[in-house]
Amino acid sequence: MIQNRSFRDYIASRFHSELFEVVSKYITIFSNELKLQLWQQSIAQFEDLGLSKLNVLFVYVDDQPKMKICFDVVVDAEIIDQQSPNHYSEPNVYHLWLKLGCFGDLDCDLDDFQVLSIKIYDRNTDHENSLSDELIPYICTEGLDKVALDFVARYYPEALEKPMPIDPYELAHRMSLEVKQRDISKDCSIFGQIFFQDSEGIFYDRQKDKMVVETVKAKTIFVDPRAYFLRNLGSVNNTIVHECVHWDKHRKAIKLENFYDNDATKIVCSVTGSVAGIQKEAIEWIEWQANKLAPRIQMPFIMFQLKAQELIEKYKIELQSSELVDFLEPVIDELADFFEVSRLAAKIRMIDTGYYEARNVFIYIDGKYIRPYTYTKDAIGENQTFCIDLADALTESVVSSGFKERLQTGDYLYIESHFCLNDPKYIEDNQLTEYARLHLDECCLIFDLKISADNQYDENYHFLCFLNRDMASNVIFEARFSDCDTLNHAEKLADYHAEVLKVAQSLPMTFSGALDKLIEWSDMTIEALAEASEISEKTIQRLRYNEPDNVSIESVVQLCIGMQLEPMLSDYLLKASGKSLMMTAQHTMYYFLLHSYYTHSIYECNEMLADQNLKLLGRKNRGIEAVI
Repeated sequence: MIQNRSFRDYIASRFHSELFEVVSKYITIFSNELKLQLWQQSIAQFEDLGLSKLNVLFVYVDDQPKMKICFDVVVDAEIIDQQSPNHYSEPNVYHLWLKLGCFGDLDCDLDDFQVLSIKIYDRNTDHENSLSDELIPYICTEGLDKVALDFVARYYPEALEKPMPIDPYELAHRMSLEVKQRDISKDCSIFGQIFFQDSEGIFYDRQKDKMVVETVKAKTIFVDPRAYFLRNLGSVNNTIVHECVHWDKHRKAIKLENFYDNDATKIVCSVTGSVAGIQKEAIEWIEWQANKLAPRIQMPFIMFQLKAQELIEKYKIELQSSELVDFLEPVIDELADFFEVSRLAAKIRMIDTGYYEARNVFIYIDGKYIRPYTYTKDAIGENQTFCIDLADALTESVVSSGFKERLQTGDYLYIESHFCLNDPKYIEDNQLTEYARLHLDECCLIFDLKISADNQYDENYHFLCFLNRDMASNVIFEARFSDCDTLNHAEKLADYHAEVLKVAQSLPMTFSGALDKLIEWSDMTIEALAEASEISEKTIQRLRYNEPDNVSIESVVQLCIGMQLEPMLSDYLLKASGKSLMMTAQHTMYYFLLHSYYTHSIYECNEMLADQNLKLLGRKNRGIEAVI
């Protein structure tokens, strides 16, 4: 089992005698000063100071060029009075914290270790360019662009003078790295790897159909051209830059690992974002940094903004539109082509650089394209959305009492994967109006997003933006109803509720009587209702004028859909039939259709049922087995 690799522990173990010797000399040289300090602090009087024990408390590492490091070793020196009053009493003991300034070069395995300074430890000391105890750089989210800028300035400075694509092969060459393309694993689970030392690598040989061992030189990057970074988070270009980041930022961490394990010579980047050969916590941190920095290096902040603004102005004129969301898609596609990155990488970079509207383009739900939409900035959180797929909507209608209450009223219709207020201002011909599409926060419910528990990508995989759901994405999301304040929504529908309630209160108690009144209210002919419900005219006439002994729940649902009854009225007709919906997959879908999809035709409702592998309504249900 791989243990945590600690630079502090390594220094304490390997250089304990050297540190002890330096501290002992310090105590001897500054004995009088230390005695005076102890006397001034009213600590017992010491006659002959000596070092008894030395414990390494902390090691603060400051990053230096190449493989050099400067580090402060903070120690607890246990000082005793070597001239005790007698042999039977315990010697006086004093603990002194000291800071030893050290230097070493990891390229020579710290064989040149030196202690350059020693002084009493000051807790207020600042440490810049610091590395963690695993020798991984400290990089916060807010500092990512600054780190990427420094990287580009050192290796590709011309990319900071004007917008241009960064050639990953040229970048690797400037870093004295060699890039080779070849099959790495049989199942394409490994998309790239970089070797830090001469060693043996294991690769898939397609001709022999087996894994083979080959000798590999240090500073070699291997890229499997078949495996894309999570398919939609970047192509081979991204992978090469990703490995270059590992070389620049993580060589020291790998070297520390190598001190503990001689076989740790490479980083293997798999499709799930893991790294072989180092402990889990360090893996996540290393991969997070490489994932975040690579696109920022490929698309430097200022240069990307300049190009984005240029394209925005271009398409604003060409498409004669002032709504940014309406021409963001061609802007993102052209940015992706220009910087030679994936569409999704360009989209994420748009979000990073302040274009929040980019979250709402190139979205596919249930395999269907969702028209771009927008809303007031900050109307929803980073992990929230107005979109929800059908499966999650069905689940929420069962498990979320708050969501179920919204559906029972009929206030919201499921339109273009949104739950939108049932108002002509927002919905027309079963589509969002232009006004609704540009003001979604005014009329649609909000859902919280999280990565599915059984998905292979865990929630710590930070490179993914939750709302970047494109057609090629493997990442599975779950949407959960967010019980936000919908008071304004309710006020808009007060008149609508009053009208429907008036109709419901006028209905007879019998099924045939209620059906007769509802057909009159719908202003539909028997012929039109027969076509809309896929029930024969003869059957409708019989149900309308003769109270049935038994009517199937499917027939009631078909009649409600045919007349496009509001939920309050369909609930009434269902109750009058003596039927009730059960907690089955089929009936849960019926509930959804009657409460959130009732303005759609029976053919569109059957498409929904087919998508969930459920029995269809009407004449199409023959030969199709229901999933109950």
